[in-house]
Parts: sequence; C-alpha cells; structure tokens
Amino acid sequence: MKPYYEDTTSGITIYHGDCREILWMFKADLVLTDPPYGSDTCVDNARFSGGALWNRQVMRSAVQERRKVEGDCKPFDPTPLLEFKRLALFGANWYASRLPDSGGWIVWDKRGNGLEDMKGWPMGECELIWTNLADAVHVFRNRWMGLVRDSEHGEHYHPTQKPVALMRWLIERFTKTGERILDPYMGSGSTLVAAKSVDRRAIGIEIEERYCEIAAKRLAQSVMQFGRHCDETG
Repeated sequence: MKPYYEDTTSGITIYHGDCREILWMFKADLVLTDPPYGSDTCVDNARFSGGALWNRQVMRSAVQERRKVEGDCKPFDPTPLLEFKRLALFGANWYASRLPDSGGWIVWDKRGNGLEDMKGWPMGECELIWTNLADAVHVFRNRWMGLVRDSEHGEHYHPTQKPVALMRWLIERFTKTGERILDPYMGSGSTLVAAKSVDRRAIGIEIEERYCEIAAKRLAQSVMQFGRHCDETG
C-alpha cells in the first residue's frame, strides 16, 4: 500500500484508508490512539450552550451544519487492537466492558491549574485513557477547554484534537527512543507530531483524506519549528 506521506529520515508515515482493513499490515511497539468510541458526538457549534460563543469566535467563516465524527455513531469494538501487546486508548470508559481489566488508567485533567469553576461548561472536565502498561492511575494536567488552552493556541485542526504535549508525555512514558508508535485513528496527526519531536518512529492511519493533508502539513511545519528552537538555544 502506497503511503500518503512518508519521511524516511524521521520514520514517520501516513496512510489514507480504513484502519480496520489494513491494520494487519503493521507492527508497532505502542498503539496510541483516540478511536471513535460511540458517543455519537456532534462536532458543530450546537454542542456548546446556545452555540453562540463557539459560532462567533471559531465557526464564523465555516459552513454551519451538523456533522458527526466519522464512525462515532455506533459502539467501538477494540478487539483488533488487542492483537498488539502495548496499548493506550482514549475514551475507553465508553467501551471498558470490551477490554481486559486494568489498574493503569491515565486521567487527562483538562482544567489544568486554572479552571476550577466549570459551571456551565458542557464538555467533560477530563478524559480517561486505558493502558495495559501502567500499574497505577496517573494524572496529566493540561488546560484544553475550547479557546482556553495551555498550548497550541489558535491551532484548531480537528473536533477531537489532542494536545501534542499530552501525546508526547504518553509516548515518553511508555516507549524508548527509536521505537515505533501506531495511531490507527490519526485525525490531524498530533500523535505523529509528538513522536517526531522525541525521536520515535510513527505510523498514522486516517480514513478522511483532508486530515491526512492537515497532518502532513503539521509534520512539515514541525521541522521548521524544531529548527528555530535549536537556533534560539544554541
């Protein structure tokens, strides 16, 4: 299968396709992914209270339509992913009954250190990540509430986008330099950007081509960002 994007220097590859059809082709040291887990999420401005704030500040120039996350209208079956030995799966509280028991959950606290009062916020205060790697529950704090973020300000690529800082923290926690990460539900490529920044190889698979394009552009831009950082720090 021909890659949509490939960087042989960093070992980063993107495939455009349905991961359920091609997953058997790949090997990885860690599967790190945020699958469409059956929450039936509507990703337009109507998910916010009244829709007014989101409509005004973010969706001003976009087409207003109710759009679902691809594949999110039915329960997620994680069985094919269990063929891999090392897993970190977002949203697993939605399908925990179909996973082995684990004491190694990760809590992503989206309030960070500055949003204790969440009254009126329609989205969750945290997200849960199931792993078969950790021996206890751990917490990562990174504020990520709509427009209020600790990082990646103004970078809105995907309705369920995750912070690169979070993905990097998970990758460094569960893998070693040079190992390969697989994200079969890649979205806009945050996992791959994070992997590249810490010298891990990575494969991303995404069913929607427009997100493959976005991810490829983010990876190209990350080269320039890392270069500027090196110049500034000597």
